[in-house]
Amino acid sequence: MTIQFSNTYAQLPDRLFARVSPFAFPAPSIVRFNNALAADLGLDHKQLDSPEGAAILAGAKTPDGAEPLAMAYAGHQFGNWVPQLGDGRAMLLGEVVTPAGARFDIHLKGSGRTPFSRGGDG
Repeated sequence: MTIQFSNTYAQLPDRLFARVSPFAFPAPSIVRFNNALAADLGLDHKQLDSPEGAAILAGAKTPDGAEPLAMAYAGHQFGNWVPQLGDGRAMLLGEVVTPAGARFDIHLKGSGRTPFSRGGDG
């Protein structure tokens, strides 16, 4: 299955992200699928609402055109400035550009540890 990804974040300086691979969740299945959202994003709902689509949405298969990465960021946590945080359990597969020209990130949440994982996430 091919999803037309735009990977602009992967073109930024390396210090802003880490390339990662999702954890291959075994035997995924789709319980609910949002056909209207897939249509809004310009994605083929028949391809995604399938065993192969379930594997992609669960991180068991990386779709062609994706460049999975975990984003780095900084911010305040528990009242203190933390110069390096990041996606400890989420991975950006890439961005899709809708037929209307809007850009949306496609993330996998809970898809395995990343270089930014601390003890309780990932």
